[in-house]
Amino acid sequence: MVKKVVIVGGGIAGIYVLRNLLARREDGLDLTLLKRERSGWVSTCGLPFALRGWYEIKRTEINEPKFFIDQGVDFRTETEVTELNLETKTVKIATGEELAYDYLVIATGRAPSVPEAVANTELEGISTFNNEDDARKIEAAMAGAENAFVRGRGIIGLQAAVAFASKGLKTTVLGGPPSLLPASLDPDMGDIVKKWLEEKHGIRFILERKEITAVRGEGGRVKSVVIGDGEEIPAEVVVIARGMRPNVRLAVDAGIATGDSGGIVTDSAMHVRRGRGYLRDVFALGDCTEVIDGITHRPRLSQLASTAVVQSKVVADNIISDIRGEPSLYSISEPCLSPTVAEIGGLLVGSVGLTTEAAARAGIKTLSGTATKLVKARYFPGAKPLTMKLLFEAYSHKLIGAQMVGESTVAERVNELEMAIRAGMTAEEIRNTERCYDPSLSLLIDVTIDATEKAIGITPVY
Repeated sequence: MVKKVVIVGGGIAGIYVLRNLLARREDGLDLTLLKRERSGWVSTCGLPFALRGWYEIKRTEINEPKFFIDQGVDFRTETEVTELNLETKTVKIATGEELAYDYLVIATGRAPSVPEAVANTELEGISTFNNEDDARKIEAAMAGAENAFVRGRGIIGLQAAVAFASKGLKTTVLGGPPSLLPASLDPDMGDIVKKWLEEKHGIRFILERKEITAVRGEGGRVKSVVIGDGEEIPAEVVVIARGMRPNVRLAVDAGIATGDSGGIVTDSAMHVRRGRGYLRDVFALGDCTEVIDGITHRPRLSQLASTAVVQSKVVADNIISDIRGEPSLYSISEPCLSPTVAEIGGLLVGSVGLTTEAAARAGIKTLSGTATKLVKARYFPGAKPLTMKLLFEAYSHKLIGAQMVGESTVAERVNELEMAIRAGMTAEEIRNTERCYDPSLSLLIDVTIDATEKAIGITPVY
């Protein structure tokens, strides 16, 4: 018997559920995906680099809608879902049409948090940065502009600022204190990023407890931004990249539970909670959901593509397990460590696990060590420095967090240290683990060892 699966949302979470289910079409699945945007599968993480001129925005569309339609998917773009009815097991869209489902997947993503002064304006040149439509608006606003303003100090905001600065726009970034990328980096590490962007790209930072109080325009286009103390900053391009909230309106209206983080509550199999129980036929994943932290075991958000890809496998596995009645196919989503990496104006930034502030909020005492070292022998070309900070739980000496900033070898180190955290490795174990060595590729004593030894009070041997 054919089973109908309706996926609401066409970002990375919804697309990857669809891809995983397409690989199992022998189960007689009737697949529908509904999304607001007009595109197919878009790599939103690639959009800031398109604004830098590395390639056209169109290149970020990995698959057009036709790719999925040709495989028999009812793939609907520019479609607004207005209601989820869990009693009748239907999804209503703006045209009034109702689609029945056997399994519902909620992947509604996130919504930008917009200051009131910006939300109430219709001036051109102001945009959030959440999808390809936003990217096209920003690209259009950049034409002929001389000044840019970014509200937000996270990865998206900083990558947008770099795009503007690389195109010759005088760029200002407004964010809160004390430093950049607070979800990923401690202030001492964030300050390295700030200094790089100031010196290499000429970006001005205002990291104070101020907000946009007004935007002023001319001829229907933004010309300046006014911030808390009355300072007026010229800007023909304004991007709001302040914290993203889970987009849960449809779920809340349907009676689905959300948690303290604002995200949809699910069990480890990604079933949503309604009332006192979890619904066997309704799943949620991605930026709209709450996760369990792998260290504190407390709920939080993890709005990363890498998190959504893992969750999509769990959702697809459990739909197929339920259809076939085979418990052996059932899978769960493990607690989350949120490994993160980003290229920001030629500088690579990576992190995994807790920051010092996050550990303190959870009542965890920490030991930490920071070291800076070349990634290969100093006599080889490309021997760039890398700064690494490691955090260990003070009693057990288990690794609970890693942060790094440099020009190379960051992504692979983030993945390595995520595995170390999951394995419960201690500082002593990390210090005494053999590491590969070749002077053209690595040092005999890596920066990881130096940071570890500093954390536990041992003087590194150079």
